[in-house]
Amino acid sequence: MTTTPSTAAQFIDTHAHLESEQFDGRQNQVIQTALAAGVQKMIAIGCTWGSSQKSLYLAKQHKNVFAAVGIHPNYCSTATARDWERILAMLAHPEVVALGETGLDRYWDYTPFELQQEYFDRHIRTSQKTGLPFIVHMRQCPQDILEMLNEARQRGPLRGVMHSFTGDTAMANNCLDLGMYISFAGMVTFKKNAALREVAAMIPANRILLETDCPYLSPHPYRSKRPNHPAMILHTAQCVADVRGVSLDEIGMQSTQNAYDLFTRLDDNDDSTKIGV
Repeated sequence: MTTTPSTAAQFIDTHAHLESEQFDGRQNQVIQTALAAGVQKMIAIGCTWGSSQKSLYLAKQHKNVFAAVGIHPNYCSTATARDWERILAMLAHPEVVALGETGLDRYWDYTPFELQQEYFDRHIRTSQKTGLPFIVHMRQCPQDILEMLNEARQRGPLRGVMHSFTGDTAMANNCLDLGMYISFAGMVTFKKNAALREVAAMIPANRILLETDCPYLSPHPYRSKRPNHPAMILHTAQCVADVRGVSLDEIGMQSTQNAYDLFTRLDDNDDSTKIGV
């Protein structure tokens, strides 16, 4: 298996926690390494008001970085009304391309589930109002997620992505029917995840996205090494390309086009005023 793209190949890391303290002091290096590997753009993901602010700061400093702002389900308990107002205010910045990450989580017990649902609903409604896509975190709660997505779809179209997808083909098809995109991270490369690779093989070409979820989920053969970083998306891309029977260049071009289709501000944004790499 090769992970050397041609000069024409390009990738977009649609989910990178560049604001993580694991990258403090070396974001420039991480971004330069990604660019050298063919990762043209990265979306820095917020999980709280503070991390969203940091993601937006990175997006303003680096022309290849954009931001998603929101409150992760595991942090809803510590969020204040003022925090949500600040998130909404950030949406006016052209560097903000999405809401999130949001969603539901039954694995950790940091936030009452009803409060998670309330914040998930806020993100979806704001997405439907503004047109900005939303990024969905799902852990051990597929039916809960589907119930809320189905309810929201009754109000209007959905523009969003199931990030670091770990569900089965039935779950994927339900999400696709609702208009969602499906994104794959390093977990699809793990040897035990043959079922997830089957899902990656059946997703329509125009609905598939790639991500690292760095600094987490380092792909095989670097699974035990941290931090993961955007350049490592090539290993995930190659795995997905292999199971789909296409070239690395093709999955790069297709997933990049899909990212532009969903995160429209990536294409509309005039980044000439940014000052970084």
